[in-house]
Amino acid sequence: MRQCAGYSLGMEQRASEPGRVADDHRIRDTAALEACIGTSSAAVAQKTIDHLDAGARRWLAASPLVFAGFGGADGPAITLGGGVAGFTQVVDESRLRIRRALLDHADLPREGFGVGLLFLVPTIGETLRVNGRVAAIDRDHVEIAVDECYIHCAKAIIRSSFWQPLTTESATGADTDHLAASRFIALATVDAEGRCDVSPKGDPDGSSIRVENDVAWFADRPGNRRADSFRNILSQPRVALAAVCPGSTRVALLNGTARLTTDDRARAAFAVQDKAPKLAIAIEQPALTHYDSASLSRARLWPAMPPSEPIDGAALLIAHIRLNATRGLKARFVRTAVAVPGLVQRELDHDYKTNLY
Repeated sequence: MRQCAGYSLGMEQRASEPGRVADDHRIRDTAALEACIGTSSAAVAQKTIDHLDAGARRWLAASPLVFAGFGGADGPAITLGGGVAGFTQVVDESRLRIRRALLDHADLPREGFGVGLLFLVPTIGETLRVNGRVAAIDRDHVEIAVDECYIHCAKAIIRSSFWQPLTTESATGADTDHLAASRFIALATVDAEGRCDVSPKGDPDGSSIRVENDVAWFADRPGNRRADSFRNILSQPRVALAAVCPGSTRVALLNGTARLTTDDRARAAFAVQDKAPKLAIAIEQPALTHYDSASLSRARLWPAMPPSEPIDGAALLIAHIRLNATRGLKARFVRTAVAVPGLVQRELDHDYKTNLY
């Protein structure tokens, strides 16, 4: 990795100068975070299950690509993996296995490390997130014990136009141009105990990530307010991210120490459709490297072709809510609501249309 000291994206510096914000607006605890972005709904809390159900196994059988985070208490690292649909082997409902040769960086997993996996399926907006720990490693495979499995909403994929690549000279040219053109980010974080999470972030060209004054910046957009990544940053601020420009197989990797801020100037620099994000994320003194991803090359994501077997993100979300073990009045209400035919899909469609920024 090389430090990007003095690294400039070649863009005219805005008056907002987000790299120079003070700490007056820094978010330092969960209460301040929730006061900024709100709290998640009961439905969001119930969409997580602790195993790979039949729907998740169908998703894995259709997925040719994963963003994989590995880490301990000292922080995470991230890479990509995959090549063809079904590259992930499901051992049973609580374990999966990935060939080490199908990871771009096969040296990252360590036995006992936390794992965050983000699986994509071509043409599908939602993503599948699987969290757990490295249970075993041999010469050929990494075996992962599953702790969490859930569907993530489609907003990051929609905002980044991930399945409609706009490959340009800047996306395949110099490192600075490629980073400026990136539209999709997979952010890896760990909590104080080393549990790992990989969260998708998406934005239009030029609004995703920038580096100014030795600080890398990106924005938080409206989502389900589960905010696992941000809670992790509050307890353990080391982060790693992979930035991708859809249509290009080149990947930018950044790591460093993150902080969260509500500073007006920092947020204004990321306004889209005249809407500034509620939160901006800074990565201090980021270490940066670029590489050509063998996994992206093998996966052949673009032009995107739908999976051979239909994948329905809303149906899988409903199934997970029904399988969730939460009890009580709120849980019963959520299960009753999602049983209304078509309700979940209508709510998702409305949210995707009206609440992207």
